[in-house]
Amino acid sequence: MGSRGGGVVSGSWLLPFDAGPPRPVTLLCLAPAGAGCGQYRPWQAMAGPEVSIVGVQLPGRETRWAEPPATSVHEVVTGVLDELTALLKPDDPLIVFGQSFGGLLGYEIVRRLGEEHGRRPRALVVAGCRPPHMWVGAGRGLADDDAELARLLDVRALDENDIDEDSRELLLDVLRQDARLSLTYTHHAAATPATLEAWGGQADETVTSGHLDGWRAYAGGGFRKRMFPGGHYFCLERAGDVVAALRRHWS
Repeated sequence: MGSRGGGVVSGSWLLPFDAGPPRPVTLLCLAPAGAGCGQYRPWQAMAGPEVSIVGVQLPGRETRWAEPPATSVHEVVTGVLDELTALLKPDDPLIVFGQSFGGLLGYEIVRRLGEEHGRRPRALVVAGCRPPHMWVGAGRGLADDDAELARLLDVRALDENDIDEDSRELLLDVLRQDARLSLTYTHHAAATPATLEAWGGQADETVTSGHLDGWRAYAGGGFRKRMFPGGHYFCLERAGDVVAALRRHWS
């Protein structure tokens, strides 16, 4: 297994949350639009000794706040793949987990890992994410709709009284950047080589159980759907349950 240092290199797409020696399994986590991967840091303590959690950090947020935003989905996936293939040996066990827009990016990472590198991750798990064909043009108009962006920010349970106006504007700008980024997505109908699980929140009106069924067409290694209590961001609301469900892939 490749080495995982505890330090963060400026410009790095991958952010390991485990500063210790390499562990047998890697869980790659991709955050929803408008967010950074820091939300997955607490998962390392919950995951157990077998797995190292590595976040994908897009530019323009958290540890990469000062960098200009990515301009295309292709740029993001290529950057992640360059670092991921250097970090892991071809036979190292890998699980890819992505929330919402992060699920789409996770699909592209797994698809290209198979097509370009001949690697098959143990599983791709997408949460609160519509299937790839439904992302084509889905962000059109959203980037310029401040009211809708503000509503999406509020859905993430960020109380505007808890952050100052400047911070809120910065968060809205990151969400706007990701809406524009999603418009660069070119649809590929290829099935992933990995087992695919599509998870949703029972109260999520944005991504329904019916939407999750659309992922079945992209599952080349088996498909499983699972519903959790909660809304679109059930992964944040029920982090313990989500990590416990992921644990089946390495325990």
